[in-house]
Formats: sequence, structure tokens, C-alpha cells
Amino acid sequence: MIEIRARLPLRPHAEYGVKASDQLRLPFDRRQKSRQRATLASGEEVAIELPRGEVLRGGDWVISSDGRAIEVVAQEERVLHVECDTPQSLARAAYHLGNRHVPVQVGDGWLRIADDHVLARMLDVLGARVTVMEVAFEPEAGAYGAHAHHHDHESTHGGRIHDFASSPQAPRDGHIASSPQAPRDGRIASSPRAPQGGDGPGPKSK
Repeated sequence: MIEIRARLPLRPHAEYGVKASDQLRLPFDRRQKSRQRATLASGEEVAIELPRGEVLRGGDWVISSDGRAIEVVAQEERVLHVECDTPQSLARAAYHLGNRHVPVQVGDGWLRIADDHVLARMLDVLGARVTVMEVAFEPEAGAYGAHAHHHDHESTHGGRIHDFASSPQAPRDGHIASSPQAPRDGRIASSPRAPQGGDGPGPKSK
């Protein structure tokens, strides 16, 4: 079974001549798990072992242990689409969702959360309009702890998002500075190993 241990630091662009050899389709709940087994679109099984706290987003590319580039696809899932009559009402709904440590996707005049009948009732009491949809779910990053607490008799959808680490900047003028070379034909060239046994260049003894 091949393993996926790293994400490409830059999203490949068509002008690089990069092609994905396969796709990894996962809902958000599974894209924030760093250790799991999954099945690629081709039916091949993979073992995912990413650094803890790393969240995969739709459009990301990951590298398999045999050098293939694989595209991550945000699988459509059941969500609650929330709208309100006023910005103040929408902000109030967002406040109460945040107070429950719920991952929330923020759009232009709307919010989205994972489908939850308890939260749907709460939002209805707040006067929000709630619509069930089947779409890709990409909540906000960085504001949720790994051990979120939950209120009694309420939803158990705890946030676990930790992808607020600084990301490499996008390439300018088609050049990638100080980054691994983009894969070609769906494969990644192996990186040179660091010198061992003190053979590499270093400070000279006085």
C-alpha cells in the first residue's frame, strides 16, 4: 500500500505541465484527520500519514511514497446553509455557532456548517433561514482547538482545524524560488539527501 506523507508546498499550475495521476476525494471531517486509510478515485487504497494538525483543502496536491502527484478533491457533503434578513442577525448566528466550537464556512451573506439537527433548531429559534445542501465544505481555518468543549444536550461537532501556519507564497513570473521542483507527468523527483557523518560543508575548526 502506498503512503501519503506530504503536501506539495505550491498548488501546481497548468503552465508547469503538471498532471495528477489520481484524485483523493474526502469530506471535510476526513480531510482534517492526519492518520487514516483512504481509497483513491481509481480504487487504490492509500495510507495517509501527514503531520499532525495539517488539514487538506480541495485543490491541494499531495505526494505519494512512489512519487506520484495526487489531487485532493473536497467531496460534496450534507451541510446547513444559513441566511438571515440582516447582517446583525447573521453575526448573531455566527456568534452562537462559534460559542459551540463549530467549524463554519463564511460566504457573502451566508454561513455553512455540517448538518446537525440540534444546531438547525437553534438557528431556527434565532430567526435564520436554514437550507440543507450537498456541496463541498471548506470552513474557516485556525480558530478551533483540538479539544473543544461541548455544552450539555448540544451538538458534538467539535472543531479541529489547525492550518493557519504560514504558507509558501505563490510563484512570480512562473518561477518557484527555494521550493521543491513541481512534478512532471504525475511524479516527484527524489530530493537529494543531506550529507551524513560530517562530510558536508561546515564551519572550520580554529
